[in-house]
Amino acid sequence: MEARVKRRALLLLVLGIWMPMAVLGGTRNSTVSSSSPSSLSSRPRVVNIGALFTVNSVIGSSIMPAILAAVDDVNADSTVLSGTRLNVVMQDTNCSGFIGTVDALQLMEKEVVAAVGPQSSGIAHVISHVVNELRVPLLSFATDPTLSSLQYPYFLRTVTNDYFQMYAIADLVDYYGWKEVIAIFVDDDNGRNGISVLGDALAKKRAKISYKAALTPGASRSEIDDLLASVNLMEARVYIIHVNPDTGLSFFSKAKNLGMMSSGYVWIATDWLPSVLDSSDSVNADTMDLIQGVVALRHHTPDSNQKKTFASRWKIFKGVKTSNFNSYALYAYDTVWLVARALDLFFNDGGNVTFSDDPSLRDTNGSALNLSSLRVFDQGQKLLEILTGLNITGLTGRIQFDSQKNLIHSAYDVLNIGGTGLRTIGYWSNYSGLSVITPEVLYTMPANTSTSNQHLYNAIWPGETIKRPRGWVFPNNGKPLRIAVPFRVTFEEFVNKDKGPSGVKGYCIDVFEAAIDLLAYPVPHVYILYGDGKRNPSFNNIVYDVAQNKYDAAVGDISITTNRTRIVDFTQPYMESGLVVVTPVKEIKSSPWAFLRPFTFQMWCVTGAFFLFVGFVVWILEHRLNPEFRGPPRQQLVTVFWFSFSTMFFAHRENTLSTLGRFVLLFWLFVVLIINSSYTASLTSILTVQKLSSGIEGIDSLISSSDPIGVQDGSFAYNYLIEELRVSTSRLRIIKSEDEYVSFLQKGPQGGGVTAIVDELPYVELFLSNNKCIFRTVGQEFTKSGWGFAFQRDSPLAVDLSTAILQLSENGELQRIHDKWLSNNGCSSQNNQVDDTRLSLKSFWGLYVICGAACAIALIVFFCRVYCQFLRYAPETEEQEISEPESARSSRRSLRSRSFKDLIEVFDKRETELKEILKRKNSDNKKQISHSSDVQPISPA
Repeated sequence: MEARVKRRALLLLVLGIWMPMAVLGGTRNSTVSSSSPSSLSSRPRVVNIGALFTVNSVIGSSIMPAILAAVDDVNADSTVLSGTRLNVVMQDTNCSGFIGTVDALQLMEKEVVAAVGPQSSGIAHVISHVVNELRVPLLSFATDPTLSSLQYPYFLRTVTNDYFQMYAIADLVDYYGWKEVIAIFVDDDNGRNGISVLGDALAKKRAKISYKAALTPGASRSEIDDLLASVNLMEARVYIIHVNPDTGLSFFSKAKNLGMMSSGYVWIATDWLPSVLDSSDSVNADTMDLIQGVVALRHHTPDSNQKKTFASRWKIFKGVKTSNFNSYALYAYDTVWLVARALDLFFNDGGNVTFSDDPSLRDTNGSALNLSSLRVFDQGQKLLEILTGLNITGLTGRIQFDSQKNLIHSAYDVLNIGGTGLRTIGYWSNYSGLSVITPEVLYTMPANTSTSNQHLYNAIWPGETIKRPRGWVFPNNGKPLRIAVPFRVTFEEFVNKDKGPSGVKGYCIDVFEAAIDLLAYPVPHVYILYGDGKRNPSFNNIVYDVAQNKYDAAVGDISITTNRTRIVDFTQPYMESGLVVVTPVKEIKSSPWAFLRPFTFQMWCVTGAFFLFVGFVVWILEHRLNPEFRGPPRQQLVTVFWFSFSTMFFAHRENTLSTLGRFVLLFWLFVVLIINSSYTASLTSILTVQKLSSGIEGIDSLISSSDPIGVQDGSFAYNYLIEELRVSTSRLRIIKSEDEYVSFLQKGPQGGGVTAIVDELPYVELFLSNNKCIFRTVGQEFTKSGWGFAFQRDSPLAVDLSTAILQLSENGELQRIHDKWLSNNGCSSQNNQVDDTRLSLKSFWGLYVICGAACAIALIVFFCRVYCQFLRYAPETEEQEISEPESARSSRRSLRSRSFKDLIEVFDKRETELKEILKRKNSDNKKQISHSSDVQPISPA
């Protein structure tokens, strides 16, 4: 209701001026009637459409001839609007919002079914309210992104939306790697809203508009001079110029005088510049000299025979003022044809053109304004639906609208001005981004907007160089870089106050100055101490103040952490860092049982068991062959033990005679060699190196304890222990000086000190070196990070300094600076505990498995052989068996087969003796068989 009241008030205001003109000379469309029933059943002879634009303008001079030519072509084509003539009613808005509104009302009084134009976004905003009320579709050339179809349902844009142009510029900025731009624009609806979209588009590329330089519409030359002079003092050197085509070239004249068209500057112009150049009869050399190196965007229209025919006919069109035309002429021509095609479908579908009174204006009939002359187009909604649903091909290519009533294919030519003309270096489309391939070809391929797929030909920049400009310089406004430096109390070798010209000194300062010297441009800067000098400042606060623009950068021992990288940009780390644990240590007194430490208890047990096992196996294998392994049981037991343990020193005097025994001994001696070597190395390490120990073994044991922990004042370790490792704040002690480092560690938790200190590795190494290594770090470094210089987000200096730091590292300068400030007498960074050098079974079980397998194989072979011999040795002599009765023989054989004593007897016999018995038995058996064969049986009588 409130919106309707506002629109009514607007109409009342304008009609107060317009009504006299309407009374004096207004004409009505005699062919379209709102009351005649006969008009509802047939096509009208004439249909009026309106055209609103500024005739005497760069864009208007191309639009008017194109519209007139399109109307003539439509009326000459018998296949379109058969029996109905299209009539265009033109109104010159004269670049005035007020006059444009009056013109729009005059068009509505003539009962037009559609309106073409205007090109001005400001006028389009105003008259969109009028066409919404009267339901007349408005096919506009206004490019303002805020002209939304949701607010203005009867607004239909027939040219590319500036929304896409701003995203094309953002892609250009990102393609060349620039992070900051300065936007120069006219402060009207089109300029202001377009630059707003540009800011959003750049933000998605992690870039930004560092300054918005707005000009009032119709700004004087002195205002332009002042604006350019002010932006020339700023840091960014990439200028986006989004102004009106009628006055835009005057910017470059002043920029040339200020030296802003020289090397190092970047100028990107929106479609206004190609519109000026394309529609000019000829561009003189002086004008072209002003804009050398400028990159501009132009509406992309594909080459076609229709376009070539249109160009060849241009000079014979009515109303032509210049011999050339810009892209708006093509859009205007297509717009008229779009209306004609829609009307043709409208009439073919049985549509009729009727108008009726506006109910919201009926109450004012008693007024002298006579608002009842404004009529509502009854079929406006239906015609709008036909327009938005059309899909035709015109001079500008495919014409089809999306759900937001924008052209479905938005594309631009990327132009580079060089010499006496324009050079196309690529294209941009909302389908595939930047490319050197025409959009028509890309539309036939899958969409690909990845960074690797973005390509342009080389551009020639101001100053006639093809080298990409850096896009920024240090501002010429006399303000050096403001650098915050932590005023440290501890470890002043890294950074500290100085009486010299710079006011600071230290390792970090020397690294920064060396990196600055490698840059190809000067960097004026001033150091500002951060802190009171009584205690270390909070490094989180330093970083936060840089992010809040209180400082331009921060130089010092600043750790790169995840939270900090969210608000600032860091350079490449110039020193590796990480958190470690420092503990007090005490000397371990020598122990009479130190020789047992190299092996764990389990290792000692398994090793001893294997010595006995191997000795027993060798005794079994050698007992039958080797006389040294025979004798009384007591002697044999002593031999087993002696042989077993003497192999540890390779001092066994017993020789092995059997092949299987030697096979086992070969593997066992190899195992003994490895064990001896490992034992010797471990014992040496324990007695000579590991004479220090501590109750804390690393961060895990430190956290699990309840003892207090020391943290350096200002260090990020404080927040890390609380937030990441869940350490209670009651356990943390802030250490404010190096003396407190020593005293806190020496006192220990019982004396009011700490059990350990958690700090960054560079501080710890310097601390240990300064205190003659009487403390040690334990455990491993449990975070990995580094120190870097902090800059504001998207600062280009951070990138250049990162490259310089890498150069310092490669040429050895970084190490030289390190050696200058920090001691080379490093301490052992790891206090290995005795347990770390003790050897456990898990390191040797493979050897024992191999040796055990060798013993098992040898025993299996040996017992198989003994069992075979036992089978041959078991029976008594055949003579005894034959002389005995069968029952007795069977009984003795059964007893003998079940006797384990016989097996032991075979095992215990000497090998030579057993072989002799078996040889004799074999001989006796042969004789017995021979004797039996000689005795012939006596046959019965």
